[in-house]
This record gives sequence, structure tokens and C-alpha cells, in this order.
Amino acid sequence: MADETAKAQTAQPGGDTIFGKIIRKEIPAKLIYEDDQCVAFPDIAPQAPTHILIVPKKPIVRLSEAEDGDAALLGHLLLVAKKCAKEAGLSKGYRIVINDGPDGGQSVYHIHLHILGGRGMAWPPG
Repeated sequence: MADETAKAQTAQPGGDTIFGKIIRKEIPAKLIYEDDQCVAFPDIAPQAPTHILIVPKKPIVRLSEAEDGDAALLGHLLLVAKKCAKEAGLSKGYRIVINDGPDGGQSVYHIHLHILGGRGMAWPPG
């Protein structure tokens, strides 16, 4: 976890991201969901037994920079997260996380949702 914190503190917004390359199929990923608005795939550094990322095809840098016109897309991401969680068998529950900025733990500046499940989640999370 300390490594992810360090990545978040040094990550910089701007330019292309690994998620843009995955969306354009320049980097292979095991897509578990795709539609015209987003993709979903397992995290390569899972923080729970099930750790899925939901990434919009529109490159919104941070949640704090989303615009009113992004409301439908952001709602769609949550509905896709629900579908992916169900498909993953997370019937006992799961956590959805969006990291925003360095202190929020954001290490890739292309908004994305984390679905974490497969074990009980501690509280508080940070």
C-alpha cells in the first residue's frame, strides 16, 4: 500500500495515460465489460480478492474536474460497477472507491472506479 501512496504523491495530470492506451487496445487487458462509454478490467495490483477497475472512455482527469455534462456518464459508471460486482459474485457486498488528487491516492489521472470485494472491508478505510 505504501507503494501506491508514493505513486499518488508523484503522479502528474496531463498527457496520455495507461487507461487511454487500454481503451484504444494499444496495451492488452482482460476486459470483463465494454460498451460505448466505458471498459472494465481486473486491477493488475489488486488490493482485495476481487479488484475491478471501471474506466470511462472520456478522459476526465479528476472527479473534482468533472462537469455538469458528465452526470449521465458518472451515473452509468456506477450502474456498470453494479453489473460487474454481480458478475463477480460479490453478493455479500463490495466497496466502490474513486480517488481524487494526491492526498486522495489518485495515481492515474483518468477518472476510474475501483470495485473492491471478496472480503470484509475495514472502516475507516484510510
